[in-house]
Amino acid sequence: MVTTAKTIIISGYYGFRNSGDEAVLKSILTALEEESRQAGITIKPVVLSSDPAWTQKMYGVEAVPRMSLGEVRRAIKNSDGLISGGGSLLQDATSPKSIPYYLAILKLAQWAGKPTFVYAQGMGPVQRKIFYPMIRSVFQRCEYVSVRDEQSAALLSTMKLKRPVVEVVPDPVMGLPLPSGSELHDAATETDENELPVVGISVRYWDKEQRDLTAIADGLKRLAAERRVHLRFLPFHLPDDEQASRMVMDLLGDISGTGSLVSMCDQVTDPQQMLLEVSRCSLMIGMRLHSLIYAASHQVPPLGISYDPKIDHFLSRVGSQPVGTTDALDAQKLANESMRLLDQRSQWIESQGAAIALLKSEARLPAQHIVNYLCRKG
Repeated sequence: MVTTAKTIIISGYYGFRNSGDEAVLKSILTALEEESRQAGITIKPVVLSSDPAWTQKMYGVEAVPRMSLGEVRRAIKNSDGLISGGGSLLQDATSPKSIPYYLAILKLAQWAGKPTFVYAQGMGPVQRKIFYPMIRSVFQRCEYVSVRDEQSAALLSTMKLKRPVVEVVPDPVMGLPLPSGSELHDAATETDENELPVVGISVRYWDKEQRDLTAIADGLKRLAAERRVHLRFLPFHLPDDEQASRMVMDLLGDISGTGSLVSMCDQVTDPQQMLLEVSRCSLMIGMRLHSLIYAASHQVPPLGISYDPKIDHFLSRVGSQPVGTTDALDAQKLANESMRLLDQRSQWIESQGAAIALLKSEARLPAQHIVNYLCRKG
């Protein structure tokens, strides 16, 4: 049995206090710890972070500056391998610099003779085809490649990546547990009849003219007029989502006359604490992908507003589809679908429970493959 510690570098969009990406990191760390414990080995993670001090304090792991070439190279040299992922790292929609950066990190590890692993990544969009051969070349040399949906696997096929297996697995966050000592609040059975159902809301800036946020505010106002609810805003990316939330709250105005409440979760950066917030909701209306994943993983019906195909891809895996897009969102439909899911939450859980349980189990597969590889290599 291998007893020596194995040092693994983890590369991703970490240290930016984006709850979704931090949840990915926490999920990977948790899965690696649990799988390595079962295998009888020790894994020492080293995270490439935008804010190493914050990452070290938050997760109790070693971290190095992600943009410091010297420190990254030293960390890789002293490691036993490198994980790239998860999240939407290899895409050029937000910046043409993302793909070269993440590929360069993988390439540094490969040049150093270290095994590399792609962990449940969401591929694309890749609008610049000049990146195709670069991605293909680097991924071809990886020991293990997994992606989080069939569309990502299809994109790699389009790039003519030739591998025996590209494993399609759920987003790592499907396997994220609630904080230790907390209990899942079952809104379907345990809510006091006098307690308002909590509707979680995750919004972000996307449409430059904020027509999407205006439509969301209108839909929420219509919902509150028909049903007494507690509208709970959950900012996933600080400070931007907090500002977007306040904008929607301002557009809502004073709805106290309806008997409904409005509040906002304040400054939560710990992904498990945000997961706990979502688990206490009866419904989750989300623009952020991971708000919807948080919800589904803990049996809260997700109502997604799509700004990217990754939203559609995830919702399809839990038997849902977007209520609208950032380009076209009907306020009355948002209100109607919200009321329907509030009324039919138990039925949704019953219909999707088996699929969700399978996704949670499969979210551990990349960690299992990586730990098994390290065990084989001694």
